[in-house]
Amino acid sequence: MGCMFSHLAAKFAFFPPSPPTYQVTKTPDGKLTAVSSSTSSTFPAAGDASLDVRVVKTRRGNKVTAFYLRNPNARLTLLYSHGNAADLGQLFDLFLQLKVNLRVNLMGYDYSGYGASTGKPSEYNTYADIEAVYECLQTEYGVGQEDLILYGQSVGSGPTLHLASKLPRLRGVVLHSGILSGLRVLCHVKFKFCCDIYSNINKIKKVKCPVLVIHGTEDDVVNWLHGNRLWKMAKEPYEPLWIKGGGHCNLEIYPEYIRHLYRFIQDMENTTTKSRLKKIWQEIRRRDESKGCCSFRLCRPKWPRCPKPSCDCSCGCCKWSCPSLKGCFSCCKKPTCGSSCCKCSCLSLKGCFTCWKKPSCVSNCCFPKLKCCSCFGKPRCPKCSCWKCLKCPESECCCCAGCFSWLCCCGGGRREGERETRGGTTMAKSEG
Repeated sequence: MGCMFSHLAAKFAFFPPSPPTYQVTKTPDGKLTAVSSSTSSTFPAAGDASLDVRVVKTRRGNKVTAFYLRNPNARLTLLYSHGNAADLGQLFDLFLQLKVNLRVNLMGYDYSGYGASTGKPSEYNTYADIEAVYECLQTEYGVGQEDLILYGQSVGSGPTLHLASKLPRLRGVVLHSGILSGLRVLCHVKFKFCCDIYSNINKIKKVKCPVLVIHGTEDDVVNWLHGNRLWKMAKEPYEPLWIKGGGHCNLEIYPEYIRHLYRFIQDMENTTTKSRLKKIWQEIRRRDESKGCCSFRLCRPKWPRCPKPSCDCSCGCCKWSCPSLKGCFSCCKKPTCGSSCCKCSCLSLKGCFTCWKKPSCVSNCCFPKLKCCSCFGKPRCPKCSCWKCLKCPESECCCCAGCFSWLCCCGGGRREGERETRGGTTMAKSEG
């Protein structure tokens, strides 16, 4: 059923130019070349080394036409997925400008059913198209994902994010007037439907490289809110470009377009694996701090920051302490709390120990219950329930029957000097 709806949606989503604006022919030596069928674009003469015309076969059986524009000074390669109602013949002049101004190699391709590509346009055909073109870049030109930047315009953001979500070491992604999904372009919905196509709203979360979003504020085809939300949902968002007054198909004429895009390309060229990892960790720390608590989330959300209370003990062995602690918290590994807020006293806990009366332990590393009276705070005085019990009667010991006698600080229990015979043992008694 979902497949039927997808084919139905494709009829309203794709508008390939008819007739195509170019044709692919063979030269006498068997090399493929492109011939423009319009006066708006001029292809290089046959045999020009700056342009390679390729026809690659997809896993769905279609033959896709691709143009590879070579720049001898390039370090990176741009894989361009164009928008709707356009083909390579209309975009060739733009490709030349991007190749020269950005100093990149550029590979552009037509989707199935567009230009000289065979088949019919559909969502899953475009996925197969970009996968086949990427494989051609790898095998024919030796381009790895570390040296590749994916560029998706409008509908092209769908196959772009599809491939980007599968390449963990990709250098970068550019989303030009990108969409959240096909259905969200027509109406503002918050749920996914079976008839929807290009679920970019879900795939953007899987992209692990820097993402540049370019969108016009006056876009009447794909609302600016699409680009804004894609940028916010990216794991590693790059500084976006919101072109004031820009529409859907005219962003290239604004000077800030090429300037911002060039800066992004330069930053990607200068980015190393080490610097990327450092930037990612800094972003993770920044997001944790913005949540207002320690990374273990032991504190209540309403407190802006988890405090680190200090201990007044002079022994110097305390690392953490409870705000209402009477004595050392981790002093000599025998913490004693003066209130009921401390329930867990795990010394190996990293982060907040007991934050604002909501203590919690992140592992099973808390103190074991000892067999004798060193199990923190026991036994209590039977009269005043104080914590300063010294020696109380053996029968009132909370820990074990074999524990020695205790005497309470307020006179409760047996006093020193008293003796009695119990189990064959003689004990002295005296008046207190």
